[in-house]
Amino acid sequence: MGLGAGEAAAQASGTGRAGHVVLLGDSIFDNKAYVAGGLDVVTQLHARLPDGWRATLGAVDGAVTGDLPRQLSRLSPDATHLVVSIGGNDALRQEGILGEGARTVGEGLARLAALRERFRVDYGAMLDAVSARSLPVALCTIYDPRFPDRARRQLGTVGLTLFNDIITRAAFARGWPLIDLRLLCNEDADFANPIEPSVQGGGKIATEIARMLQGHDPVQRRSEVFAGG
Repeated sequence: MGLGAGEAAAQASGTGRAGHVVLLGDSIFDNKAYVAGGLDVVTQLHARLPDGWRATLGAVDGAVTGDLPRQLSRLSPDATHLVVSIGGNDALRQEGILGEGARTVGEGLARLAALRERFRVDYGAMLDAVSARSLPVALCTIYDPRFPDRARRQLGTVGLTLFNDIITRAAFARGWPLIDLRLLCNEDADFANPIEPSVQGGGKIATEIARMLQGHDPVQRRSEVFAGG
């Protein structure tokens, strides 16, 4: 009996077999426009992969979770692994809630809870579409923004914990690896602007994706966190 697509893809990891990883999501991966002619994430990833492996960019700058099915519809039939980094633009669209007034702390938390629940539903629907491809998947957290205004940066970082909680729970519930961009991109030089990775940041992301692809066994269905070091 022949191997299914997912089984064949899983066996490509760490075995020397050629693989084809596709990056899905937003400008965390589709950052070419922000690196002033420098190397973008997918180019740096390709250079770090074993001979015979390919890396393809399916991510689109500005995408939100609802855009992933469109990206999946363009997926190459020879794709063996998927890495998803999405959610930052979903959060950015809701940033205004952080400036709203509330009569009590509880009222404010209730609004944030409703926001978290909407993202949980949207992110879960996106993951159902990804899972339907029966390929090994890795998820990425949303890194902390580097807004020049200190108060905006602090509020953004706290607000993103709501979204990152959904992402980490989803990865662990499915036994998928998690690439924690919050820990990877921890220097101002990792950012081309407050929300896009620089060449340096993209290099860190590419290095960790390559390490995950070569070191994680998807057959075990056991979550691991990849965060550099």
